[in-house]
Amino acid sequence: MYDLLLKGGSVIDPAQDLRGVLDVAVQDGKIAQVAANIPASEARRVVHVPGKTVTPGLIDLHTHVFDGVAANGVHPDIAGVHAGVTTVVDAGSSGCATFSAFPRHILPKCETEVIPLLHICQTGLATNPDIIAESSIDLESTLRVAREHRGLIKGIKARMVSPALEIFGMEMPRLAKRAARESGVPLMVHIGDTTKRYDPNVIRELLPLLEPGDIVTHLFTANPGGVLDTNEKLVPEAKELTARGVWLDTAHGRMNFGFNVGRRVLDQGLTPHCISTDLTVPGRANTVHSMVEIMARFLGMGFTLEQVIAMSTVNPARAIGEASRLGSLAVGRQADISVLEVRDGRWVVYDTLRDSMKIDKTVVPVLTVKRGQVFEPEWGPHPWGWEPERVG
Repeated sequence: MYDLLLKGGSVIDPAQDLRGVLDVAVQDGKIAQVAANIPASEARRVVHVPGKTVTPGLIDLHTHVFDGVAANGVHPDIAGVHAGVTTVVDAGSSGCATFSAFPRHILPKCETEVIPLLHICQTGLATNPDIIAESSIDLESTLRVAREHRGLIKGIKARMVSPALEIFGMEMPRLAKRAARESGVPLMVHIGDTTKRYDPNVIRELLPLLEPGDIVTHLFTANPGGVLDTNEKLVPEAKELTARGVWLDTAHGRMNFGFNVGRRVLDQGLTPHCISTDLTVPGRANTVHSMVEIMARFLGMGFTLEQVIAMSTVNPARAIGEASRLGSLAVGRQADISVLEVRDGRWVVYDTLRDSMKIDKTVVPVLTVKRGQVFEPEWGPHPWGWEPERVG
């Protein structure tokens, strides 16, 4: 007898190249069967989802959920299971001096799976700016904390912003890369200086430091230090990233996503592997809103639904080294499932420069299954719910 049966949904699982009207059965927190016409009598609980899209649990590769510790941290369940997302990666909200609050105070109080990265700044994002002096980085303590929490910490985070580069120069990302290499985890590096103070050519020194498995986040940033030069051409070093095995993530955020930048990057042949929110409290209210709205923006930019789902499931699972457990509806995998509705209509969305784009499809969460447990979405980030702003 199955614990849960989702019946009649349109299953899309890019990890298995699987698409069709299928039922998904869950038992003991694992995917037990994916097939057509599984009898309802074989499950204790049956949820009928005809006309809905059933995907592996969405993974948001870049969030800030150090709620109550770092400034602007969102509660993990607001970003996660109550928003159609089963797993969130906290992209360096904590550093070696503050990380212990994650296992003590954050992880025990949420249903969403949180995968933390460790900031090279020892206080993480408790303050803004983060790195303010040479003492902001304590390499030995960073290595110690990463060692003590091996298996929980899945990466090191560095932010290519002022004043860190004015204090350390390129030694800052080199220290972060050293910490990542010695800890056996990838480096996630934020590109784009929101203060617009440093030489935009620093990207050309940064990218050669990255190794297979490392992650570039904010691929579509319109700030100095992105992958486009002053002539809006891809810097040569960016063209090599995919071939070198570096993961590319878009991470919208409050100040690091431009539609026009994205179009130019795409037109020159560089395609992101992952899309994410960079969700914070003000970002949720004012710019980012939700992971499902980020998915709608990429549909509006010309990506197919299958591509958008891949960038929200199997690709981030691979980027964080969890593809054997997450990112697929394969039998035996953790029962993380997102049930979504893809709606037709007329909406307008905005990037961080307030440039607008009209879209004719949007995505809203219907149901989230995390380790076999069912969660319903909350009202949504807008006063009217989950959909973006309507037009017409």
